Amino acid sequence: MVATAGLARARPVEPSVLVVIGGLEVGGAERHLATVLPRLARRGIECEVYVLGRRGALAPTLEAGGVAVGGPLLGEMVGRWPRTMRRPLLLVLAVAGLLARLRRRPPSVVHFFLPEAYLLGGLACLLAPRPRRVMSRRSLNHYQQRHPVLARLERWLHRRMDAVLANSEAVRADLLGEGVPAARLHLVRNGVPTDDPPCSRAEARARLGLDAAAWILVCVANLIPYKGHADLLDALARVRDRLPDRWRLLCAGYDGGARGALERQAESAGLAEHVAFLGPRDDVPVLLAAADAVVLASHEEGSPNALLEAMAGGRPVVATAVGGSAEVVVEGATGFLVPPRDPVALGEALVRLCAADQTAMGVAARAHVAATHSLDACVDAYAAVYRAVAVAAPARG
Repeated sequence: MVATAGLARARPVEPSVLVVIGGLEVGGAERHLATVLPRLARRGIECEVYVLGRRGALAPTLEAGGVAVGGPLLGEMVGRWPRTMRRPLLLVLAVAGLLARLRRRPPSVVHFFLPEAYLLGGLACLLAPRPRRVMSRRSLNHYQQRHPVLARLERWLHRRMDAVLANSEAVRADLLGEGVPAARLHLVRNGVPTDDPPCSRAEARARLGLDAAAWILVCVANLIPYKGHADLLDALARVRDRLPDRWRLLCAGYDGGARGALERQAESAGLAEHVAFLGPRDDVPVLLAAADAVVLASHEEGSPNALLEAMAGGRPVVATAVGGSAEVVVEGATGFLVPPRDPVALGEALVRLCAADQTAMGVAARAHVAATHSLDACVDAYAAVYRAVAVAAPARG
């Protein structure tokens, strides 16, 4: 008879995960990883990020959370070269560096985020020791229309993934249409913290130097055309006299090439005194605390964290009914939905919001996000996928 008293029950070995992404500048997917991966690491799942280019502003946040960040040798130096010179060399260095990393210390799971990482990393993985492969799609597949050859390559790679993750029903429908087997397709909704705001509205406005009595509208989105800033400015120009006195629009996000044109549009429409382009910010929670409402006028979305974070902060929203945005906003209860590329409808929705009980809508918004997009549920879902994929038979290919 074998004595068992005092022996601890053996715990299963947690998988190790290597996340592959283009870089770690501030964006929706990148901020998502900076939130989720440290929490997975605290659960015992070893996480590391491999960037194909430069590390980016969020790398220190991940490292402080116990997540290693690596990349191609000389990637930081080459990333500072002129674009025409750096792009081809970075691609070669990135693939070679990823292959070397996979062979040196193979992880249990490799997880690709965003199309560039999927295409380059997915192909590299075919030449490496066989890790389990996971891909996350976080947007609608409109971009494939501009790149039909790459779209066919993505669909070829789909069959060689052990799991494919969508962050909204709309994205899931796209992937099913591209031939991803339903048995390998998982819905993992974005999760956001629902902590109390970092400060009161009055304190936030004092910090930011904002008029305590103004009606503040915030838009958190990088300045790229499909985010719809031009439509938003057009909408505001149509209804400015029907908005509360001393209203302001604060736009936070990187300049993706559209800022100059947007500033000229605001000036020509007579909105310059009402609109501020703040650039990238690391104090978005303070901006949201200062806001009366949040707006997102995108032409396409997967599942925008900007809306989830606003609602989690107790702010009502106006958004275009595209992709996962239509799954996040409860019409008339947490905000209003409008068609994309429709400044008339967008302006009218903003006027309706001003006339509504914004405090009650904000309370409903926060409760809705807590019930449907909690951070704990999101982290649980990732952990479950990684554990299941790590022990399952690999996909063929």
